[in-house]
Amino acid sequence: MKIFSQAALLSTQRVMQQNQNKLEIAMKQLASGNRFANSSVDAAGQAIAENIKAQVKGMDAATANAENATSLVQHAEGALNEQNNILIRMRELAVQAASDTYSSVEREFINYEFEQINSELDRIAKTTRFGSQNLLDGSERTYEFQVGSDSNSSSRIVYQQDANTTGSELGVDGLSVDSQSSARDALDSIDSALEQISGARAKMGAVQSRLEFAINNNQSQKENLASAYSKLADTDVAQAFTEMRRAQILQQYQVAVLANANDSQGYALKLIA
Repeated sequence: MKIFSQAALLSTQRVMQQNQNKLEIAMKQLASGNRFANSSVDAAGQAIAENIKAQVKGMDAATANAENATSLVQHAEGALNEQNNILIRMRELAVQAASDTYSSVEREFINYEFEQINSELDRIAKTTRFGSQNLLDGSERTYEFQVGSDSNSSSRIVYQQDANTTGSELGVDGLSVDSQSSARDALDSIDSALEQISGARAKMGAVQSRLEFAINNNQSQKENLASAYSKLADTDVAQAFTEMRRAQILQQYQVAVLANANDSQGYALKLIA
């Protein structure tokens, strides 16, 4: 019998340390909900999961960009809608004033409203802004909306803003319906202005529709990427709990074995006592 042999003791300690490491990993996984509580668990899987996580965050930012761009277009379109309503009312007043059922005095009353709302139409065009950016006064600007998470051009939507719906541009500046002839002449100008407003709204509506599709696509991609990340990174609670209980049970036995290994060092002393 070798008196000072510690082979059994060292072997027991090594196995105990391995089991302790497994127990700690299982407990970290359960506490954090992340399977990669320790990168040694699956280094390759963790690298893939972090890349997917970056894509998910990028999709969040891209979706927010698309929603902000939609807000810009909606703001301009809302102003165009009011201008359209004003032109319809101006046309209605012009038709009224063109009839002999109204006297010159009554036409003056009609003309007063006509001029007031015509001025409002021009004011809307000159004061419609998104932040500090004018949208309807003819100021030209090319917008590039980042609606994807990549750096290539396919992740951007380009929109050329050049709408000009001021009274002078629409051809309604200075119109009046204070006489039958001027009321009739105003009808053609108003009809032309309505066409221009409709064209501007159609252009903005097309961009808004595209942005909405981009948002829907981003949300769908984010959902799928988040699902893939969850499968890779989320803790399998049942498996982790089983591993933890197994390690705890083994730990109890290993402590008993270690105690026995320590006691074996004293058996040799009893032989010579």
